[in-house]
Amino acid sequence: MSSSNGTRIEGAFTFSDWKEEQLTEGPGPTLARAHVTNHFSGGIEAPDSTCAYTFVYLEDGTGSFAGLQLLNGTLDGREGAFTIEERGTFTGQGNVRCSFEVVSGSGTGALEGLSGRGSYVALHGEPSVPYTFEYTLP
Repeated sequence: MSSSNGTRIEGAFTFSDWKEEQLTEGPGPTLARAHVTNHFSGGIEAPDSTCAYTFVYLEDGTGSFAGLQLLNGTLDGREGAFTIEERGTFTGQGNVRCSFEVVSGSGTGALEGLSGRGSYVALHGEPSVPYTFEYTLP
């Protein structure tokens, strides 16, 4: 679907591997990092995408995170790779709200010059996470 701002697509992703390491200990906020493998389907087809997150866990169980994810596959049938920068928050119940943006200049192949932004909401216990993404290509 095209709009005046670009093309909007939807899909979902699941994760197949999650390795998390706590970086700090003691009272107060806790820092951690995770290396994650995600599988994207729908408008973005990117199996085995690589992601690295850094988290801050607050004492009440909430927190925030930032990360970078390399997506290698297809976007609306165009082959290439691109990186997204993610920022999000999570609740004490494990629900996640995240927005992401394409890292400028990271598009390769048929995705050179790609720009765009998207978001997702992950609900605790759901195996699949729906996303939306709006992009433009030169």
